[in-house]
Amino acid sequence: MKKIIVLFLLSVMLFSCGKKESKPGNMQLNGAGATFPFPLYSKWFDEYAKINKDAKINYQSIGSGGGVKQVTEGTVDFGASDSPMNEEETKGAESKNNTKILHIPTVLGAVVLTYNLPGVEKSLNLSSEIVSEIYLGKIKKWNDAKIAKENEGVKLPDKEIAVVYRTDGSGTTYIFTDYLSNVSADWKKDVGTSKTVKFPIGQGGKGNEGVTGVVKQLEYSIGYVELIYALQNNLKYANIKNLEGENITPSLESVTKAGEVMLPDMPESLTMSIINAKGKGAYPIASYTYLLVYEKNKDVEKGKLLKSFLQWALTDGQKFAKDLGYAPLPADVSKKALDKISKLN
Repeated sequence: MKKIIVLFLLSVMLFSCGKKESKPGNMQLNGAGATFPFPLYSKWFDEYAKINKDAKINYQSIGSGGGVKQVTEGTVDFGASDSPMNEEETKGAESKNNTKILHIPTVLGAVVLTYNLPGVEKSLNLSSEIVSEIYLGKIKKWNDAKIAKENEGVKLPDKEIAVVYRTDGSGTTYIFTDYLSNVSADWKKDVGTSKTVKFPIGQGGKGNEGVTGVVKQLEYSIGYVELIYALQNNLKYANIKNLEGENITPSLESVTKAGEVMLPDMPESLTMSIINAKGKGAYPIASYTYLLVYEKNKDVEKGKLLKSFLQWALTDGQKFAKDLGYAPLPADVSKKALDKISKLN
């Protein structure tokens, strides 16, 4: 009998040791969404884990459309999107989760036109007219007269342009089509601005990673991706003519400039387009990217952890942005975002 009791007590002790109590720091946050900032977010999660060793943040890079959907369904602790949620999406998500959805800007980035053009080493100059007509299927060859005019002295191949686009619900697509709608009346009328559009021509790739992979493998192709994906894969990318008539190379400086010239127009929601910003040195296809968070979190401890991470990301975390091709937030925007974060319940 004593032996049975001892065995029983021993099994209870082993079971108790095996159970994990939910401690404030010992938990996992789950997020999903944009591929545009994924390289930076991965770095942030790794670095934050070094200062808060019990905090684990799992993030699925599934595209902005997926991030918005999962935030709406309440299946993640936070989402991520390059395009702000529209009024319908916001109302649906807030109604279903019984709390406001806040947009927290994290950094600025550039969407670039990356291409695979054998024999051409110099960075191409592309105007808004050229970019829109390539994606509308009106400019079909690399040696088209309009491209040649912008690139005097460059020997352009007599080859068909292979257009590549995103197949998933994408904030990068939203940014790019927002640009095309700004510069082309035909694009605005026939295709429009959205995370998912029906492209007139071309072939698709899933995520920034997918488009990068297609362009890298397919000669004479062109695609749109976030800058870091082109840099990491040693792909060339074009200079884009801005509203000042300058051929602007996508860079930290030119993206920062686009954000700075638009600062006076930023609304209280902190959501805005900086596409085609008018100003010397401003890169025309730039954007903020956002984390989507619940104002009131169902889980108190997870809410505290997310709040702590966001405060770190918008302060100490900003120093990691530049090395990965992103521009840190302007000081005024960071201050306003931190104020929003301080009010998270």
